[in-house]
Order: sequence, then structure tokens, then C-alpha cells
Amino acid sequence: MNESLTHNVTEAFVHCADARTKEIVTALVRHLHAFAREVNLTNDEWRRGIEFLTATGKKCDGIRQEFILLSDTLGLSIVLDDINQHHDEAATESSLLGPFYRDGVKESAFGANIAQSEGEPVFFHGAVRDVSGKPVAGALIEVWQTAPNGMYEGQDPEQPEGNLRGRFRTNADGEYAFHSIKPTSYPIPTDGPVGKMLVATGRHPMRPAHIHFRIEAPDHEPLTTALYSSDDPYVNSDAVFGVKPSLIIEYVPKESGYDVARDFTLIAKERA
Repeated sequence: MNESLTHNVTEAFVHCADARTKEIVTALVRHLHAFAREVNLTNDEWRRGIEFLTATGKKCDGIRQEFILLSDTLGLSIVLDDINQHHDEAATESSLLGPFYRDGVKESAFGANIAQSEGEPVFFHGAVRDVSGKPVAGALIEVWQTAPNGMYEGQDPEQPEGNLRGRFRTNADGEYAFHSIKPTSYPIPTDGPVGKMLVATGRHPMRPAHIHFRIEAPDHEPLTTALYSSDDPYVNSDAVFGVKPSLIIEYVPKESGYDVARDFTLIAKERA
């Protein structure tokens, strides 16, 4: 095969003024050409690929982003998460933000109940600390999760406003606490091209039960993560590859529901 074709295309970007843009597009061309050669891509397969991407774009709107869903299901989103997170073994690992985060949720008191849906009660509690073990007081913790029907409040007009979403502050000892219900597994949207891709490749669309956390504190790096249920049947086959072993939790039975004790460790921002 004529490798000079790839060289000619990458050379077309030689006058690109932005060094980072030049690095990205030339690497993209090299890998894209190598992929086509590796699989001996046919013209018909190329056209079907273009049609798939076109359909993906048409499925996007102000609420739904099918390209992000595609990135998630191809594992690209979690690769970016791995590249961009701070790899400090003492810190809590990050996970995907997901498409259902919503800003502007009213702040609740320590120990409040965020559930307006019936379900198995859970008491979540723990502390936020830095890597040296010092409590982080006043940290903002945002949480959101699915209802028992597998839907987030923003997806489901039947759910009350703000259901299963919360914003809390850690106390002077870095502690947090709130009541909720046990989340459930759910399918990612399958009514578009990404769903068709999963069917065509023999994959299921399920995400294991989890609850999202977004934690911010002055002078610390923000943390976006999630806690995954150890007893969920999909915890080892997440459709978007977001599960990390360190983020799998046990729901400990108690008299009325479950108890989940989980601490989070933040990284201090580097000072100039």
C-alpha cells in the first residue's frame, strides 16, 4: 500500500499555526489511515460508517448528545477520564459525570433525605479528607441517582422536582450524611444509532446501579465520581465502562434499609 499518501496528507497541515491543533489532526490522520489499511475497509463499509455518523448527529438535541453516548460505549470517555485524572493512589478515583447532572439543586441540611420516591432506604455517610488525612470542612457535595424505575428525575416527568438529587456541605470534621433509597440499574438510550450498534455487536445496554458524587472544596481539585453496587448483575459489564474496583460498595443491611459508609479523599491544588 502507498504509505506516501498518508505522508502527503499530514504534510498538508505543516503550516497550521497552533501546535496542539497540528499535533492532534496529524495524529488523527495517521491512525485513521492505519485503521483503514488494517481492516481493508471497503467503499461500502466507508459509506455505511458515514451514514452511521450522520444518524448520530441527527439524534442530538439540546437534551440528548448521541455522540457522547457513542464515546461512552466505545470506552473513549473513560479513557479520557483516566488520562486527565490525578493519579495519586491516596486520592479517590474519578468516574464519568454522565448526562444527567443538573446544576442549581437546592442545598439541603446535614442528614436530609433526598428521596421523594418509595424504595429501599439507605443512609449514606462518611467524611471528606485530603491526602494527608486532614478533614475538609465546608466541601460542597452534590449527589444524584436513579429512581426505582431506572430513570433520573430529568428524564421522568412523573418524578417530583429535585427528586433523588442533593447538595450538602461537610461539617467542621469533614463529615457528610444524607438519606436516600437504593439506586437501580438501567439501560442507556437504545432508540438511536448507538443502540443499533450495541445490538449489531452483541452487547447489552445496561449500566449497573450507582449514585453520582461531585465534590468541590477551596484549594482542592474537584472530584467527579460514582459509587457502584456490588450486588448488581451488571457491575462487571457496565455498558459505558465506568466501574472501577475501588468505587464498588457494599450496601450493609440494617433494621430499616441499608447503611453505606464511604470516605472521599481530595487532592490539594498545586500552588504557583
